[in-house]
Amino acid sequence: MSDLLTNESRPKTSATLTVRIIKSFQYRTERSLVLHNIDLEHTTVADLKYTAHNAVQNQPGWKPYRTVALDTLKLYTKAHGAKACRILLFQSSNAYPSQTTNLIINLDHDDWILDEDNKTLADCGFENETEVSFFNRELYEQFKLDPTVGRPTSSWSHSLILVQTSWD
Repeated sequence: MSDLLTNESRPKTSATLTVRIIKSFQYRTERSLVLHNIDLEHTTVADLKYTAHNAVQNQPGWKPYRTVALDTLKLYTKAHGAKACRILLFQSSNAYPSQTTNLIINLDHDDWILDEDNKTLADCGFENETEVSFFNRELYEQFKLDPTVGRPTSSWSHSLILVQTSWD
Protein backbone atom coordinates (compact mmCIF):
# COMPACT_ATOMS: atom_id res chain seq x y z
CA MET A 1 0.00 0.00 0.00
CA SER A 2 1.39 3.36 -1.01
CA ASP A 3 1.54 6.35 1.32
CA LEU A 4 0.91 8.63 -1.64
CA LEU A 5 -2.25 10.70 -1.22
CA THR A 6 -4.78 10.60 -4.05
CA ASN A 7 -4.51 14.34 -4.65
CA GLU A 8 -0.80 13.75 -5.34
CA SER A 9 -1.18 10.44 -7.21
CA ARG A 10 -1.95 11.97 -10.60
CA PRO A 11 -0.03 14.68 -12.40
CA LYS A 12 -1.58 18.14 -12.70
CA THR A 13 -1.93 17.46 -16.40
CA SER A 14 -4.34 14.55 -15.82
CA ALA A 15 -6.57 15.34 -12.83
CA THR A 16 -10.04 14.13 -11.93
CA LEU A 17 -12.47 16.85 -10.83
CA THR A 18 -16.00 16.70 -9.48
CA VAL A 19 -18.31 19.53 -10.46
CA ARG A 20 -21.38 19.76 -8.24
CA ILE A 21 -24.11 21.13 -10.53
CA ILE A 22 -26.64 22.92 -8.30
CA LYS A 23 -30.14 23.28 -9.65
CA SER A 24 -31.88 24.54 -6.52
CA PHE A 25 -30.39 25.78 -3.26
CA GLN A 26 -33.69 25.88 -1.41
CA TYR A 27 -34.60 22.28 -2.25
CA ARG A 28 -30.99 21.02 -2.05
CA THR A 29 -31.02 19.70 -5.63
CA GLU A 30 -27.56 18.89 -6.96
CA ARG A 31 -25.91 16.32 -9.15
CA SER A 32 -22.23 15.57 -9.53
CA LEU A 33 -20.40 15.63 -12.85
CA VAL A 34 -17.05 13.81 -12.75
CA LEU A 35 -14.49 15.02 -15.26
CA HIS A 36 -11.39 12.93 -15.98
CA ASN A 37 -7.99 13.85 -17.47
CA ILE A 38 -8.26 17.59 -16.89
CA ASP A 39 -5.02 19.51 -17.45
CA LEU A 40 -4.98 21.88 -14.47
CA GLU A 41 -2.00 23.82 -15.81
CA HIS A 42 -3.73 24.84 -19.06
CA THR A 43 -7.46 24.65 -18.33
CA THR A 44 -8.90 28.00 -17.26
CA VAL A 45 -11.92 28.72 -15.10
CA ALA A 46 -13.81 29.70 -18.27
CA ASP A 47 -12.83 26.38 -19.89
CA LEU A 48 -14.16 24.44 -16.89
CA LYS A 49 -17.44 26.39 -16.98
CA TYR A 50 -17.78 25.67 -20.70
CA THR A 51 -17.02 21.94 -20.27
CA ALA A 52 -19.52 21.54 -17.42
CA HIS A 53 -22.20 23.59 -19.18
CA ASN A 54 -21.70 21.61 -22.37
CA ALA A 55 -22.05 18.30 -20.49
CA VAL A 56 -25.29 19.46 -18.84
CA GLN A 57 -26.72 20.58 -22.19
CA ASN A 58 -25.69 17.51 -24.21
CA GLN A 59 -25.31 14.43 -22.01
CA PRO A 60 -28.29 12.24 -21.17
CA GLY A 61 -29.74 12.47 -17.67
CA TRP A 62 -29.21 16.21 -17.23
CA LYS A 63 -32.53 17.45 -18.65
CA PRO A 64 -33.86 18.85 -15.33
CA TYR A 65 -30.68 20.95 -15.01
CA ARG A 66 -30.78 22.51 -18.47
CA THR A 67 -33.06 25.37 -17.44
CA VAL A 68 -30.64 26.78 -14.83
CA ALA A 69 -28.38 29.62 -15.96
CA LEU A 70 -25.11 28.27 -14.53
CA ASP A 71 -22.56 31.07 -14.28
CA THR A 72 -20.44 30.72 -11.12
CA LEU A 73 -17.89 28.26 -9.77
CA LYS A 74 -16.97 28.01 -6.08
CA LEU A 75 -14.46 25.73 -4.43
CA TYR A 76 -16.20 23.11 -2.31
CA THR A 77 -13.45 20.77 -1.20
CA LYS A 78 -9.96 19.51 -1.95
CA ALA A 79 -8.86 15.97 -1.19
CA HIS A 80 -7.14 15.16 2.12
CA GLY A 81 -7.56 17.86 4.66
CA ALA A 82 -8.29 20.96 2.63
CA LYS A 83 -12.04 20.67 2.98
CA ALA A 84 -13.56 24.01 2.22
CA CYS A 85 -16.62 23.51 4.40
CA ARG A 86 -14.85 21.94 7.39
CA ILE A 87 -12.49 23.69 9.77
CA LEU A 88 -11.02 22.36 12.99
CA LEU A 89 -12.03 24.53 15.88
CA PHE A 90 -10.49 24.26 19.29
CA GLN A 91 -12.65 24.94 22.26
CA SER A 92 -11.36 24.16 25.74
CA SER A 93 -9.26 21.02 25.32
CA ASN A 94 -11.51 19.41 22.71
CA ALA A 95 -11.01 19.71 18.97
CA TYR A 96 -14.03 19.05 16.82
CA PRO A 97 -14.84 19.55 13.15
CA SER A 98 -17.23 22.40 12.52
CA GLN A 99 -19.19 21.81 9.33
CA THR A 100 -21.59 24.08 7.66
CA THR A 101 -25.10 22.89 8.44
CA ASN A 102 -25.98 23.64 4.86
CA LEU A 103 -24.97 20.63 2.79
CA ILE A 104 -25.76 22.08 -0.63
CA ILE A 105 -23.02 24.74 -0.54
CA ASN A 106 -20.66 26.35 1.93
CA LEU A 107 -22.13 29.80 2.55
CA ASP A 108 -18.99 31.19 4.13
CA HIS A 109 -15.78 32.03 2.28
CA ASP A 110 -17.04 33.96 -0.71
CA ASP A 111 -13.35 34.39 -1.52
CA TRP A 112 -13.50 30.77 -2.81
CA ILE A 113 -15.74 31.93 -5.67
CA LEU A 114 -13.73 31.73 -8.88
CA ASP A 115 -14.36 35.13 -10.46
CA GLU A 116 -11.32 35.31 -12.73
CA ASP A 117 -12.24 33.35 -15.87
CA ASN A 118 -8.75 33.61 -17.40
CA LYS A 119 -6.97 32.08 -14.39
CA THR A 120 -5.79 28.47 -14.75
CA LEU A 121 -7.16 25.86 -12.38
CA ALA A 122 -3.65 25.18 -11.05
CA ASP A 123 -3.34 28.90 -10.21
CA CYS A 124 -6.63 28.61 -8.31
CA GLY A 125 -5.15 25.83 -6.17
CA PHE A 126 -6.87 22.88 -7.85
CA GLU A 127 -5.42 19.40 -7.34
CA ASN A 128 -6.54 15.91 -8.29
CA GLU A 129 -9.96 15.16 -6.75
CA THR A 130 -10.91 18.78 -6.13
CA GLU A 131 -14.66 19.45 -5.94
CA VAL A 132 -16.29 22.67 -7.08
CA SER A 133 -19.88 23.84 -7.11
CA PHE A 134 -21.37 25.28 -10.32
CA PHE A 135 -24.48 27.38 -9.83
CA ASN A 136 -26.46 30.51 -10.66
CA ARG A 137 -24.93 33.44 -8.74
CA GLU A 138 -28.23 35.35 -8.38
CA LEU A 139 -29.95 32.30 -6.83
CA TYR A 140 -26.95 31.85 -4.52
CA GLU A 141 -27.14 35.44 -3.27
CA GLN A 142 -30.90 35.08 -2.65
CA PHE A 143 -30.33 31.83 -0.77
CA LYS A 144 -27.66 33.43 1.44
CA LEU A 145 -30.27 35.92 2.66
CA ASP A 146 -32.55 33.11 3.86
CA PRO A 147 -30.94 29.65 3.78
CA THR A 148 -33.97 28.00 5.42
CA VAL A 149 -36.33 28.46 2.47
CA GLY A 150 -37.79 25.17 1.27
CA ARG A 151 -36.54 23.15 4.23
CA PRO A 152 -39.27 20.96 5.72
CA THR A 153 -39.20 21.89 9.39
CA SER A 154 -42.03 19.98 11.00
CA SER A 155 -43.07 17.26 8.56
CA TRP A 156 -41.46 14.57 10.74
CA SER A 157 -43.38 15.59 13.86
CA HIS A 158 -46.61 15.80 11.84
CA SER A 159 -45.99 12.28 10.56
CA LEU A 160 -45.52 11.01 14.09
CA ILE A 161 -48.74 12.65 15.25
CA LEU A 162 -50.65 11.18 12.31
CA VAL A 163 -49.24 7.71 12.95
CA GLN A 164 -49.94 7.96 16.66
CA THR A 165 -53.51 9.15 15.99
CA SER A 166 -54.15 6.25 13.64
CA TRP A 167 -53.09 3.75 16.34
CA ASP A 168 -55.71 5.00 18.78
